[in-house]
Amino acid sequence: MVGYSQAVSENPETAPAPSKLGSLSARSEKSDKAKASKKKSVAEVQKELRDLSKPTERPPVDMKKIYLRVAAVLAILWIAAIFFHNNIGFAIAGVLTVATAGVLYWLKGYFAKAQKLGALLSNADTDEGRKKALETLDTEFKKGDTQAVLAKAQLLMQENPREAQAVLEGVNLDKQMAPVAAQVRAMRAMIHLTFGEVKEARSLSDQLELGKQQEPKTRAMFAAVASEAWARTGEGQKAVDTLDLFNPEAPDMAEMKAQIWRARAFAFAAVNDMKGAGRALRKLSEINPHLLGMFVGQKRIHPMLEKEAKNIVMKMGVVPRKMVRQRM
Repeated sequence: MVGYSQAVSENPETAPAPSKLGSLSARSEKSDKAKASKKKSVAEVQKELRDLSKPTERPPVDMKKIYLRVAAVLAILWIAAIFFHNNIGFAIAGVLTVATAGVLYWLKGYFAKAQKLGALLSNADTDEGRKKALETLDTEFKKGDTQAVLAKAQLLMQENPREAQAVLEGVNLDKQMAPVAAQVRAMRAMIHLTFGEVKEARSLSDQLELGKQQEPKTRAMFAAVASEAWARTGEGQKAVDTLDLFNPEAPDMAEMKAQIWRARAFAFAAVNDMKGAGRALRKLSEINPHLLGMFVGQKRIHPMLEKEAKNIVMKMGVVPRKMVRQRM
């Protein structure tokens, strides 16, 4: 290939001017960087969505401590029965001992399964990993296992929310423990909100009892889902008041940060506080600009909220993905 200086010396009339060539080179380099930046952004979005879907990592339950505490209580009952030499006392202590043993056996299995599922989900951070995890859930767990169903839905929500919805709708909520039924309702409501089906989401959200959730992140997640449903069905102030109880910037809310800011955007728009809505949108754009795609071109989005999202997107020079899904 002929170098630039050689080309000029051989044909000075037809050679491009150095400044023009430099400009073209700069534009080409800028274009390449823009393309690379765009590819990187898509990868970042995919990583963000995978991170949002990961379950909260909790330390394993110390069953030994539970056994010791229960044994201490039962020992007191037996000592009291022996001391008073009361047949009724012996009967009560015996029944409680047998019942407690059964409950402890069930708890041991429940926590062991939860740990296994948690490890399975934490390793499903690639397409191949998710595929293997889904196969494991289908082959190594019973069909009606609610814990496995919830794990499967979490994985499916990343690529096929409608399939995840169908899986969750197959759970008979009347036969589940209250915490499990609540989690299923929250996940179903979240999917409905993603597709703009606010009435269905509202119906499910109204059954969530936020005050009974002891785990902070679960309570925050339920509040975010319910508040978005309320805001999009005419109860914006209720949504604002509920979300004011949670600080999305708090360190312990890092996993829920995007979802809380999303809910806040809808809540502020519902009470016509576009300054607050704009701040929520900017916070989302700081997490990832493509998260604003959930407000553009979707069903049942407040027109001023969509307009503000578009303005931020245009200023940033980012083309949002048509739909960005969030998970639990």
